Amino acid sequence: MNVEDLEWQADAYGGVNPRVVDSLLERGYLEVVVQAASEREDWFCARGAVRGLQAAGDFERAWEVMRPFAETGWLPAVSVGADILLQSGRTDEALELARPDGERRGQGEACRVYAEVLVQAGQADAAITALTPHLRDEWLLSFLVEITEGQGRDGRVLELVTSLAEEARQMHASGQRECLGRALDLQAEVLERTDRVDEAIAVLGADVAARRSSAEIMYASYARLLARHGRIEDLRQMATGDHEHAAFRPLVTALEEAGRPEEAEALLHDYITTTNCPGNYQSLLMELLIRQGRLDDAVEAVRPTFEDRWDGLLQAAVLVLAEHGRYTQALQLLEERSPEFLEEGAHWVPSNRWWLMGESGRCREAIAEIEAAPDLEPGERDATIASLLAQDGRLDEAIDLLRSCSGDHSTQLAELLVRRGRPLEALAVIPGVAAGREAENRRREKNRRRGAWSDTGDGSECAEASGGPTGDHRGCTDDPPF
Repeated sequence: MNVEDLEWQADAYGGVNPRVVDSLLERGYLEVVVQAASEREDWFCARGAVRGLQAAGDFERAWEVMRPFAETGWLPAVSVGADILLQSGRTDEALELARPDGERRGQGEACRVYAEVLVQAGQADAAITALTPHLRDEWLLSFLVEITEGQGRDGRVLELVTSLAEEARQMHASGQRECLGRALDLQAEVLERTDRVDEAIAVLGADVAARRSSAEIMYASYARLLARHGRIEDLRQMATGDHEHAAFRPLVTALEEAGRPEEAEALLHDYITTTNCPGNYQSLLMELLIRQGRLDDAVEAVRPTFEDRWDGLLQAAVLVLAEHGRYTQALQLLEERSPEFLEEGAHWVPSNRWWLMGESGRCREAIAEIEAAPDLEPGERDATIASLLAQDGRLDEAIDLLRSCSGDHSTQLAELLVRRGRPLEALAVIPGVAAGREAENRRREKNRRRGAWSDTGDGSECAEASGGPTGDHRGCTDDPPF
């Protein structure tokens, strides 16, 4: 076991996919997952095994599973291992495991893990001390504020954050390039949680007015701060001024929470009809109407966008209708599209259509359509048909099809084998870490030689990653999301 293999698994979802691990655990195969974590040195199996063992109160075995991973020094495993030790009352061992030493001593990420363990061990002051040398890293400064909430150390944290915020203001005043802007909104955050709301609004409001940071996060933080405390008129002023993008969503939320949804709706309609870029407001209007239980109105509100290939909200409408079990209505939206749209969305529209048909109990009809489609890539076609077969209760046919088809469908096949009660066989079809990395390298080299613009392979991985026709197709087609 080595850190490079672990990083590859975490980054590329290599080894046993978390979906397979979850399926095994849901069906009571905890011991199979424990064994796989050890024998395959598989990170996702180890995480799943630990989760199952902790739920059963067996912290000793959970630690035995995680120990070889944590002993590599890989920080995600160190963090999980320390958590197990803390839960089993072995605080000194947890702190020793997480304590940065050698090459890790000066690393901010290692100090972040150590500080988190210190807080969990009830040593908030030591955690602050561990993070203090790294607070010019805005991400770690944010983490300091996050982990100290409720720890009774707000005075010390405010002093540290305020010092950096003042430095940011001085840099801005002297024309230097701002690099500590996050401290400005974090100072307001700590002031707010110490019940100094007016001071928080005044301080951050002055920073916004003076444009002391170019980071959009400062404006968004100020808008959310105003929204949390019902400062609707201040929000309205932001939304109609220079910070419209940051303020509009919080303004809509504040109006809704104040019992004024009709006002929020009217405001959105006004902006949709007058702005040159109505898309953001149409999306907000759709969300507002859905929260109000007005699903049909929500769909109608965004209908004018449906033919827009790049900024349209057809995908969002289809998904929300499906979430509410209204598959026929979602299918109708697809069928109403113009010939030009259908030609441009030649991949996306049919794949969503077959998914919706499957969800509505028309699996066999969808399969017949797929089999008659002439232009589908074979691996994608077979993976989609297999999903529909499984949804139709024909698991053995789906398994046989995936075994015989081209492309790598090991995760999808493994899921079906688990559902069939064959957990060991399911794990056997998934390549081990070394084999998986080698296969990925071969695929990347193949794509490099043919000048491929991405590493998505032959398309089968994409269909599998989305869960086939029952998955969420956003971001997993050759077309942009609608």
